[in-house]
Amino acid sequence: MAELATLWIVRHGESTANVAATEAEATGAELIGLTHRDADVPLSATGEEQARATGRWLAELPQRRRPDVAVVSPYLRAVQTAELALAGTGIPVSRDERLRDRELGILDGLTAHGVTRRFPDEAARRTRLGKFYYRPPGGESWTDVALRLRTLLGDLRRDHADQRVLLFGHDALVFLLRYLVEGLTEAELMGLTRQHVIANCSVTGWSADADGRLVADTFNDVRHLHRQGARPTREDEVHAEPV
Repeated sequence: MAELATLWIVRHGESTANVAATEAEATGAELIGLTHRDADVPLSATGEEQARATGRWLAELPQRRRPDVAVVSPYLRAVQTAELALAGTGIPVSRDERLRDRELGILDGLTAHGVTRRFPDEAARRTRLGKFYYRPPGGESWTDVALRLRTLLGDLRRDHADQRVLLFGHDALVFLLRYLVEGLTEAELMGLTRQHVIANCSVTGWSADADGRLVADTFNDVRHLHRQGARPTREDEVHAEPV
């Protein structure tokens, strides 16, 4: 199968839900207290500035490194990030539901404390099965998300062979793209999730080597935010699942 020349994924900028979840966890609350469904959560003011800073990074790329196309999660926080980052670039953009965030089902809107208090049997089942395979009722496991990303990667390789593709998505997708592109094991993937929190508007990327295989060249990189004067943030997106 033909390979991409370059693949990047940018996590969306800080969202209002990131801020609310961090506060809820810090105060021991059971509920994050959101007023939007997950798909409609917008960026915070900090997230908007992070997205603009990402746009300035893109504007500085030489033509030979500039993305040919961008594909975006349909969730509002990712759409807003892409719109701000890509403004004026002329880069073609499409949305793909396979880039949406992981669905948490009955755990949606709960902190880790809230899951333990309200669904102790689910908390125990999650511990027994492990983070990779656990599927909350009405939600998705990490393997479910990996399956939809596999189909997306296949389509990208078919439709954009030898092109540079920029994705805008969510933190779990960053980890799972490493799993898929680099051929990681479950243990290696879970080790990454324990060691790292994916920063808002961070860049993770792979470039084709001399044999045409995608090789990692940057992970969870926020140097562009520092250079552009935007404040990096590392709020976890899924607070119902401690690593």
